Amino acid sequence: MFGNIKKDYINHNKEFLNVGFFAMVVYRFGRWRYGIKNKFIRKPFSLIYKLLYFNIKSRGIELPCEVILGENFQIHHNGGIVVSGYTQFGNNCIVRNGVTIGTARIDKIEAPRIGDNVNIGTGAKILGGIVIGNNVDIGANAVVLKDIPNDCIAVGIPARIIKKDK
Repeated sequence: MFGNIKKDYINHNKEFLNVGFFAMVVYRFGRWRYGIKNKFIRKPFSLIYKLLYFNIKSRGIELPCEVILGENFQIHHNGGIVVSGYTQFGNNCIVRNGVTIGTARIDKIEAPRIGDNVNIGTGAKILGGIVIGNNVDIGANAVVLKDIPNDCIAVGIPARIIKKDK
């Protein structure tokens, strides 16, 4: 847990009071508490996690500890960020303010699987059981409802997929 927190600190420009960094600390703590096998010992830590999570949520970042995060996950310009607990991220992903990532329908619990090196722009919405490939840029305010292959850019509402020039 502490090794990951040190990396998160570096990824968030070594700003201890950065809300994105604090959200990552709470996320790491929430994941860590699952490793406590004795439920009587785990319960107080779960209470602490829920209080911390509520604090972060009130600051505009909803990142439950059930989300699977790869290495070097970054939150830039926090506020209005909502991530479903069923979402999976690869390594080196960046999420900005106003982003929603989650299920597309209430009756079908499917959330996106996001690859490595994905840059998600301000206000983007990524919904449903879709797969976002590696090395993808998602533009500001894009609404992504279908899979995006590797090395692409997604822009618009609904998102158009454009192959990156190499």
